[in-house]
Amino acid sequence: MDTSKFDDIRPYYNEEIPSAMSRIADSELFPLIASYIFPNENIENVRRHIRGIETIDQFQHEVMSIVNEQVIKRSMTSFSYNGIDRLDKNKRYLFVSNHRDIMLDSSLLQYVLHINGHETSEITFGANLMCHPLVIDIGKSNKMFKVERGGNLKDFYQSSLLNSEYIRHTITEKNQSVWIAQRNGRTKDGIDHTEPGLIRMFGSSLPNDKLKALSELNIAPISISYEWETCDILKALELYESRFTKYVKKPGEDLNSILTGIVADKGHVHIEICEPINIDELQLLESMTKQEYVKAVAFLIDKRINAAYHLHPNNYIAFDIRYGTKRYSDRYTPAQKEAFCNRLNELSTYEGCEVDVLMDIFLGIYANPINSRTNAISFQ
Repeated sequence: MDTSKFDDIRPYYNEEIPSAMSRIADSELFPLIASYIFPNENIENVRRHIRGIETIDQFQHEVMSIVNEQVIKRSMTSFSYNGIDRLDKNKRYLFVSNHRDIMLDSSLLQYVLHINGHETSEITFGANLMCHPLVIDIGKSNKMFKVERGGNLKDFYQSSLLNSEYIRHTITEKNQSVWIAQRNGRTKDGIDHTEPGLIRMFGSSLPNDKLKALSELNIAPISISYEWETCDILKALELYESRFTKYVKKPGEDLNSILTGIVADKGHVHIEICEPINIDELQLLESMTKQEYVKAVAFLIDKRINAAYHLHPNNYIAFDIRYGTKRYSDRYTPAQKEAFCNRLNELSTYEGCEVDVLMDIFLGIYANPINSRTNAISFQ
């Protein structure tokens, strides 16, 4: 296969890392980033350290693993994970994850893989997020590859096909796993749902064998949950605005969301690595039409993700407030409810909004996962 067609989207090769490290070390934003990752070290020593990195593995081990440790230490009360034993170290997977935070959903999974002796995966990264040279260098040094979104129908089809071919090439020939979100953009209403178009994209690189097209990718659903949803107020405001007009992102909004997600308090965060979808499950769907097939596979992924979603006290508090019940009052303390209500009441300061509507949207972000999990378990 001629792999040069992937040059515009692929991560860096090892030979490109030294130049990227020099650019990172010379960036005007480097002192700010270095002070967060290596808070007790001299900035010039950190610069020399970064310039001395020569490979992707070295960058991930000596920088990105420290980034995750700092995020866990400084913005979480606890971090947990389960299901690593469901993965075979000799296999490569297509990790399909619910999407709550721009950077951390994938980054925290890489950390779990790394500390358990698994190969880290390549990571899809929306072209819209490559908004700064420093972000591009860090991302492409961290196994991120570009996914184009938008454009006319022909361009969208061509970019989707290229991504499909690259994902298959990465898993079956490069022997690397891949992480991808289950939908375009983060879940903002608390409802995790896999876009059937995503499944269609996976199969487009092997269109004449729909069973092999998915089975050889080893799809492993990932469910991540945050006690305090990252950018929750920003998400509620976006959904509110979207009810009345087409939402247009503001300049620098994506970068602001990335930084907010990293530094904001998150409470307890949990990752569940679900049982990978096996060929027997896919064979049961083989007689379906292509349209039925992609919807059924998306539903399989949704069942895994939603059933494994880790509910926190905030989810139960939001449900009881939103629906006027005390059904889950034994799942949280008065102090936890007070903290949640204080956060909820921050919305009353936003002028020009119907506060009741905005609060209901906010409550839905936290309450909806209960309904999704209940429904998923009932289908098992």
